[in-house]
Amino acid sequence: MKKAKHRHSKFSMQFTSSEDGIMDNQSSSKGGGKLKWWQLSLLGVAGTIGTGYFLGSGLAIKIGGPSVLIAYLLAAAGTYVVFDALSRMTADHPEQGSFRSYAQKAFGGWAGFGSGHVYWCSELLIMGSQLTALSIFSRFWFPSVPMWIFAAGFGLLGLIIVFFGNKGFDRVEHVLAVVKMAAIVMFLVLAAGLLMGWIDGGRFKPNLPLTAKEWFPSGGMGLWSSFIFAFYAYGGIEALGIMSYRLQKPEEAPKAGKIMLLLLAGVYVLSIALAIIMVPHSRFNSKESPFVLALSSDHLAFVPHVFNGVLIIAGFSTMTASLYAVTSMIITLAQEGDAPKLFSRKLKNKYPVPALSLIAAGLTATIVMSRLMPGKVYEYITTAAGLMLLYNWSFILLSSARLLKPFRFSGVKRWCGLILIAAAVAGTIFHHESRPGFIVSLLLVALIAGCDAIVQYMRKRRSGDETEEDKPETPAAAPRHGRLSGGPSFRIKGIWLRKSRL
Repeated sequence: MKKAKHRHSKFSMQFTSSEDGIMDNQSSSKGGGKLKWWQLSLLGVAGTIGTGYFLGSGLAIKIGGPSVLIAYLLAAAGTYVVFDALSRMTADHPEQGSFRSYAQKAFGGWAGFGSGHVYWCSELLIMGSQLTALSIFSRFWFPSVPMWIFAAGFGLLGLIIVFFGNKGFDRVEHVLAVVKMAAIVMFLVLAAGLLMGWIDGGRFKPNLPLTAKEWFPSGGMGLWSSFIFAFYAYGGIEALGIMSYRLQKPEEAPKAGKIMLLLLAGVYVLSIALAIIMVPHSRFNSKESPFVLALSSDHLAFVPHVFNGVLIIAGFSTMTASLYAVTSMIITLAQEGDAPKLFSRKLKNKYPVPALSLIAAGLTATIVMSRLMPGKVYEYITTAAGLMLLYNWSFILLSSARLLKPFRFSGVKRWCGLILIAAAVAGTIFHHESRPGFIVSLLLVALIAGCDAIVQYMRKRRSGDETEEDKPETPAAAPRHGRLSGGPSFRIKGIWLRKSRL
């Protein structure tokens, strides 16, 4: 089985850029086996936190109210089960292709094709979601400028960076990861200062939810429908699973994942709880970050502007890293015959023009949607992206059932993870703002399944034809000349030869 040469990641440890364009980090670095488990945990926290948290949490709060805190805790549990399965497979069977290779090994070529393309589509949708989030953040300063103009500008800038490459981009990503964490710490400190009366002279009045109606303003259905956005905030753990091969002790990968998710769940729940206390539920919406909204609610002058600027910088870095990921993915799929060969070609052997053109077409569709549906595009794209991500996580769990030896409670953990994922998927059906995203995800899966069936059929047919051609011809059917007598025959590039008995 071929080993995929791609890297699925949202953060820079997985990709570096060079003068030759997209370059795999493993092939360019000898840094394997250098990470300690706690370093992997911190990298996971920095790499996972993105626009799904900074903006998507506002949509989750809007739908589910304060009860969304339960959704984030349950999503953390489900995410851990997925990471645990992936990290164990990585420790037992190190594969560069990670979950795509595992799906292929467990179920065959169709699963490798499906997993790769589902992930590629999810990352493309995630980029669309990130572009939309960046546009929303930018409109905080320029509310009269249409969203599609900002989306086009950020998308074009990201494509230019990936096209030309930038040796220093990975270093910039590390700095931006620190900036992102600093922004969260800044929010926690300022929120605590407001609540404790240290800032603004104690005029701030907290909005503590005390009754069941306040906790569940939309009932249980609201909590259920917000579940997908909670899962979406943890997107990126599959990339961390890939990085497990760099651990000094690969068997410590599950511990690294456990600590990472405990940190993520703590940060998410604490910061969202503070935002809920600081802002009335009716004010949360999908067009403002709940954290900027919380800080601006008490007129803290320049602070919301600084925070919003940090969100734009951090969001753009995440979007560009995703752009590297999907570019590398489509090139690898093309090289391995799971996508048209055209997309593996590079101009002057270093500029991936066909791959970037395909991605640019997908981003253009996002920009057109932001033009046609400026009020709903974030909800639709984010829901579809989260669902495609969960479909791939299901592949990971199902693959682990076949490839891993059973251990204590492994079956129970796997089924709990699948049930939580199924609950998040089903919750999108019953909410009017999430349902279009669910339909889009089904259409994409149907399209991928149809292409997969065609590809597998053509491969089987081609394999059958080659098998027939490789069979030794009978003497009656053999040509009267051009063949040596005696010995078994074999074929090389269409020429019949015969092995010498000497």
